[in-house]
Amino acid sequence: MDGTYEVKADPLEASFDAVGHAGEIAKLRGELAAMKARIEAQAAAAGRPLLAGTKADASPERRAFVDGYLRKGVETGTKSFAGTTPGEGGYAIPREIDEAIDGTLKAISPIRAIANVVKVGSAGYRKLVTTGGIASGWAAETGARGTTATPSFAEIVPPMGDLYANPAASQAMLDDARFDVEGWLAQEIATEFARAEGAAFINGNGTDKPRGLLAGPITNEADGLRAFGTLQYVASGGAGAFASTNPHEKLIDLVQSLRSPYRQGACFVMNSATLAAIRKFKTADGAFLWQPALAEGRPDTLLGYPVVEAEDMPDITANSHAIAFGNFRSGYLITERAETLILRDPFTNKPFVHFYAAKRVGGAVSNSEAIKLMKFAAS
Repeated sequence: MDGTYEVKADPLEASFDAVGHAGEIAKLRGELAAMKARIEAQAAAAGRPLLAGTKADASPERRAFVDGYLRKGVETGTKSFAGTTPGEGGYAIPREIDEAIDGTLKAISPIRAIANVVKVGSAGYRKLVTTGGIASGWAAETGARGTTATPSFAEIVPPMGDLYANPAASQAMLDDARFDVEGWLAQEIATEFARAEGAAFINGNGTDKPRGLLAGPITNEADGLRAFGTLQYVASGGAGAFASTNPHEKLIDLVQSLRSPYRQGACFVMNSATLAAIRKFKTADGAFLWQPALAEGRPDTLLGYPVVEAEDMPDITANSHAIAFGNFRSGYLITERAETLILRDPFTNKPFVHFYAAKRVGGAVSNSEAIKLMKFAAS
């Protein structure tokens, strides 16, 4: 070569080269698109979130509720809750969001997680329970058969009230497409509902709210002797404390005061301060009564029974009922309306939009033989 450059004088030849490059670029784009599709398919199969912009489409009802009603206040397409809809417009949360709230409540509110939860369609829920079994008798082959005793019935009517929360968000946040208004609303409602529920299910007085576990009559009379609906307590052996010697024996008495059928599925309920004192108890051979869970997701145990921490339970003080033990699935009933109601209020506190959420919740002891208490007293 003499150092000169080759020059394509023919424009047609140059255009052929350009077309060749364009074909290569198109081929590369196709390969990248196929690779992206494979990655997204693998991520979905592994349960990981997809790339931005590939979120699965929600149901039309859910999209209308979130994008229309929550973000913009457009009421077209949202589901009205007949009979309780205020003039400003009250709407029921779609099932997907309501289930997310329920799931969070179950994880946060310990009593809800272990009690019997019933979905009701009205506030007038009633439950009949028997206060005695059907009697039987023996007779000879040809002997007379007399009439046996029949059980007595009692009616449980859990007091109900409207549990509400009123979180607020600025309109700018709601307009931001990247702001997860659905997740934010579910979390705000769930956190506040769980806090209020936890207090009511333990100490509620039954006036426009559930009647709590510790709000009813409590006595030291055994099963079959005390009145229906009255809980039994076992004394700790010390005034405002455990007994000075062998304190763990009173915990055994508490467990054994619960009849055997109810001990299947029973658990302890106490706050963290009480649990801290019990975790230090040891048997005569130096073994701790409290045993940590051996696997993730399994509960800690005390005397072989799960321990549930409920911070609304009282501390260990004189005459307090700081420990509960029982089968709460049989002993405590929670009733709630099937759906949460939402009222969007963009006017009261501009530029913030308030979301008034309400749900009708009730609760009461349904079987007073299924739950026992420890009273921190000498007798």
